[in-house]
Amino acid sequence: MLHRRNPQLNQHGELIHLLSTEGLSRDILTHILDTAAQFVSVSDREVKKVPLLRGKSVFNLFFENSTRTRTTFEIAATRLSADVINLDIARSSASKGESLLDTIANLSAMAADIFVVRHSESGAPYLIAQHVAPHVHVVNAGDGRHAHPTQGLLDMYTIRHYKKDFTNLTVAIVGDVLHSRVARSDIHALTTLGCAEVRVVGPRTLVPGDMAQMGVRVFNTLEEGIKGCDVIIMLRLQNERMNGALLPSSHEYFKSFGLTAEKLALAKSDAIVMHPGPINRGVEIDSTVADGMQSVILPQVTFGIAVRMAVMGIVAGNEA
Repeated sequence: MLHRRNPQLNQHGELIHLLSTEGLSRDILTHILDTAAQFVSVSDREVKKVPLLRGKSVFNLFFENSTRTRTTFEIAATRLSADVINLDIARSSASKGESLLDTIANLSAMAADIFVVRHSESGAPYLIAQHVAPHVHVVNAGDGRHAHPTQGLLDMYTIRHYKKDFTNLTVAIVGDVLHSRVARSDIHALTTLGCAEVRVVGPRTLVPGDMAQMGVRVFNTLEEGIKGCDVIIMLRLQNERMNGALLPSSHEYFKSFGLTAEKLALAKSDAIVMHPGPINRGVEIDSTVADGMQSVILPQVTFGIAVRMAVMGIVAGNEA
């Protein structure tokens, strides 16, 4: 049986697309995080630019709504000195029935170098990566329920920044794991980076059945799930992806799984609280926690710019 090469890597094992944290080695993940660390200081400069992608064109293709991800990708590409084109999908030919690959082919003819893609269909960035020219790179900005690798990487950067070493950490991912592409990207990255224990915490209706195979422990009560944890990653309830009555009500959910100061006290005293956003205050997290001393939610956003700079800089430097 022939070994199928990871479509994110070239024949030398170098990153040419970022489609998922799954299948990436610890060395590659660490290289991205180390590169991001070099870019964090760019935000503090008077001139917030480096010439790494000068002359390159980055096309942001967001087929789903986004605030943080789209904006931070745009800032990241601009700080790398790239030309940034934000395609307004609602007003593009895609809204008139043009196929995804025809849209990509036409944009490629406009000399695109990097496509940053968010799409409601799982696998869409993989499809695009299979059909672009060898010099064109694809970065997945979230596809369906499947993956959100740059969010996973900025989460890893945040954890490493505050906790230094993954090997002694217990990390709990709490909430709507079933519909969360962030949760899957985090789990793959955490296990690859050697995290001591990864937990998923949520109601049975919102925890997928394959978690044990992914090497994580499942908890169905918040109190047990976060007890003694070093890191707590809260997830948004993704009502737009839910079919049927998976939950009694937002109020009931908050009573059982909302993170309050009282419940947070069950974790380690120096535990950090994370959230990929957008936050639903009073649903998955209380404002006193979101705005509290243990929250690193806003630093996550800041680190996201550096991580996305690192990803685009790395893939653009490698040929298929």
